[in-house]
Amino acid sequence: MRIPFSYIWRSLWTRRLTTLLTVIGVALVVFVFAGVLMLARGLQATLVETGAANNVIVLRRSATSELTSQVDRTTAGVLDEQPEIAAATDGRPLVSKELMLVFGLKRKQTNALTNVSVRGVSPKAFELRPEVRITAGRPFQFGTHEVVVAANIAGRFQDVAIGADLVFAGDRWTVVGLFDAGGTGFDSEIWGDVDQLMQAAGRPVFSSVTLRMRDSTQFAALKARLQADPRTQYAELKPERQYYSEQSQAMAGFIRILGLIVTIIFSVGAMIGAMITMYAAVANRTVEVGTLRALGFQRRSVLAAFLVESIVLAVIGGVVGVALASLLSFLRVSTMNFTSFSEIGFGFSLSPWVVFGAMTFAIVMGVVGGFLPAVRAARLSIVGALRAS
Repeated sequence: MRIPFSYIWRSLWTRRLTTLLTVIGVALVVFVFAGVLMLARGLQATLVETGAANNVIVLRRSATSELTSQVDRTTAGVLDEQPEIAAATDGRPLVSKELMLVFGLKRKQTNALTNVSVRGVSPKAFELRPEVRITAGRPFQFGTHEVVVAANIAGRFQDVAIGADLVFAGDRWTVVGLFDAGGTGFDSEIWGDVDQLMQAAGRPVFSSVTLRMRDSTQFAALKARLQADPRTQYAELKPERQYYSEQSQAMAGFIRILGLIVTIIFSVGAMIGAMITMYAAVANRTVEVGTLRALGFQRRSVLAAFLVESIVLAVIGGVVGVALASLLSFLRVSTMNFTSFSEIGFGFSLSPWVVFGAMTFAIVMGVVGGFLPAVRAARLSIVGALRAS
């Protein structure tokens, strides 16, 4: 015979204060855990969405990022000739030869010097990445020392505004516009003319080449042909989304591990709190448990009732924690990207998998915290429990 759920619910309501304190403890732990998952997913989403489905990036073989890659002009010229490349509006290949640099800017709030990415691009770059839109000022003119800055960068760093001069790559560059990249990784970059940047920095080679495929199913054929060509044998082709996904793995993994350590520490406290609450509930309801047993309820029914009670507390706390964590979706943070050694801004991202993971974690806390007290309640003898009155 099962103990009705209404009994469990009335028991929780009778102990409103301890119920509330336990729920708050679980909610705070779930909030931290969900926040960590949202942070890691936000970083991955920002970088993965930076890549387009039909775009391919070309790096030097074995290079871990654009910052450590070199693509010579001969290789870049061969890429222009490939039939699989889509045509731009002017009929020319939709290709952007690019250079990646970093330089230091001071944050507005802390005055700390932080690396920021500078991307030298070719004239087709804006057509290749339509998500990048000028929101203030105007686009830079090719052949000049003009740059456009992500609005996200302008909002967080000193002396980055339209009309300001930035000094990097041994020269002075004028900010003529701000752009928005739709929450992608480009929102943490400064763009300028690749040829001007290469000349100023003394770099004779590109960092990468990005191109648009006519059909993504032709990627294997393009890659095989270029690997067989002696002029491009050192080039490595990757779908752009795959490349940016790989760029996010190290940082996202670090966030998860660090967050998991902090969460485990907090969760131990929450489980101990839940255990103490349930032990107190058993101690205060000894006669009640004896009465249930005298009425014919079996030990396993008593164990299940107390365990369900603990799980209900955890589920309520989990729902509250996830609800609080969802508010983080309105925030954006920034950190150092391990692979590019530069600033990257991203937001917290809530997804069904984050909710599922957080609620599963809450239920596990409820089971662990409530199991021993439930066993204690189930082991009470009928005579001993009734005599406690």
